Amino acid sequence: MEKTFLLLGSLFGGLAVALGAFGAHAMSGRFSPSLLNTFETAVRYQFYHALALVAVAALLASRPQAVAAGWAGWFFVAGVVIFSGSLYGLVFGGVRWMGAITPIGGVAFITGWLLLAWAALRA
Repeated sequence: MEKTFLLLGSLFGGLAVALGAFGAHAMSGRFSPSLLNTFETAVRYQFYHALALVAVAALLASRPQAVAAGWAGWFFVAGVVIFSGSLYGLVFGGVRWMGAITPIGGVAFITGWLLLAWAALRA
């Protein structure tokens, strides 16, 4: 499972860097400041949790029995998809209802962090 989280963390991280560069260079002047702020939030949270997935992979490599760490990783993945994905949909597609599901991604992030803390305490 650590390979899966390392792969996903790496892909999410690389995509966050590419999207951040795109936002800084191609979106400036084409989107409202509010939408640019929303986009930057999505990229920032995606990048933070890409790093968290790499940390989960490292923990699982050294302690494969850390079940809570595995769950934390899946909650981080869900958080990126739901939180950042819904914000990207809001910015690029104008899909306003997606803003209503963004908090579900935030709860997934929080749950992931709490599970990672649990894994650390149990290690």
